[in-house]
Amino acid sequence: MAFADYVALNRDMLFKARAKLGAVELKKIVEGNAPFELKPLAADTAGHNKTYRRGVLLTHGLTDSPYFMRHLAAFFQENGFRVMAVLLPGHGTQPGDLLDVSWHEWARAVAYGTDRLAEEVDEVYLAGFSAGGALSVYQSLRDDRVRGLFLFSPALEISPRAARANLHKLYSWLIPSAKWVAIRPDKSLYKYESLPKNVAAQMHALAKKLGSLLQQHEIGIPVFAAASQDDTTANTPATLEFMVHARHPASKLVLYTTDTKKLPPGIPAEKLELVDSVVPGQKILSSAHTAIVLSADDMHCGAAGEYANCAHYYPGDMEKYAACIKHPEQALQGEVTEQNLKAGILRRLMYNPNFAALKISMQRFMDNLP
Repeated sequence: MAFADYVALNRDMLFKARAKLGAVELKKIVEGNAPFELKPLAADTAGHNKTYRRGVLLTHGLTDSPYFMRHLAAFFQENGFRVMAVLLPGHGTQPGDLLDVSWHEWARAVAYGTDRLAEEVDEVYLAGFSAGGALSVYQSLRDDRVRGLFLFSPALEISPRAARANLHKLYSWLIPSAKWVAIRPDKSLYKYESLPKNVAAQMHALAKKLGSLLQQHEIGIPVFAAASQDDTTANTPATLEFMVHARHPASKLVLYTTDTKKLPPGIPAEKLELVDSVVPGQKILSSAHTAIVLSADDMHCGAAGEYANCAHYYPGDMEKYAACIKHPEQALQGEVTEQNLKAGILRRLMYNPNFAALKISMQRFMDNLP
């Protein structure tokens, strides 16, 4: 299937699914959740053997949607890349569609997008956020066409507890709620707040497979990675370990941290950029897993955006949940850590106050690509 047909098919699917659910802002919802493609804006983008020289496939994270890759897509487009972004199966419609999905289906979506991109570009690059980062690494280990990786809060390792997530199948036929880690209001137009246990189980299986492959293969291609030291979703030490073994001299890690004097072990200084994640003027206590790929001016998740991520209070502390939702401008922002929660009402940070600097770092990385 041509990528344009894939986009059209998914848009139609999203429209029907969301209309059935009675969505109010239907056009806006479909536009944000749908896969998309962009052609390069920069001059001199012609390839030697294909239409374009460089292309990048963007893969969003679990419970998210292609909306979260839009700012990165614009950056790549401005820098001469042909851009394609896939929608992972089970996403964009309703959280229950993740109850039975397999990580192999997500991997097939990435493989499909890689094939379509490779038909048009000489150099294939993969960029992924969270689980999309893990899927991008997985594809690169199986595909010699991939010339480089862009990883943002990559979920290369998650809690071992996730291995037991699907034990609920022994009794959830009787207690349906047992299929879920959490059932929440799902206030965002472009991401799920509810989380099925199957998602955790599938991510654990993917991470286990990825770990096995990484023991057998070195990462020889250039890797650009950005991660938060305070990430409570993905295991940042696993990302640091991955970057230690990313042996290409152009590889680079941007690490957001509350302590820029504490260097992570094993990563050469020339491969590392530490960024202070504390921004007192914006009430930001730290960066977060969710705070890498969107800029502060994002209309949905940005500094003045319409969405406030307060799901960590639901349903355990409804008083703080209500305060966080009703007065997000008064809340602190950061990762949902024990220390940050003690500081006051906390919104999980959804944007990167240093996004402009991140783009400069990515530009420098691309300037050093072979």
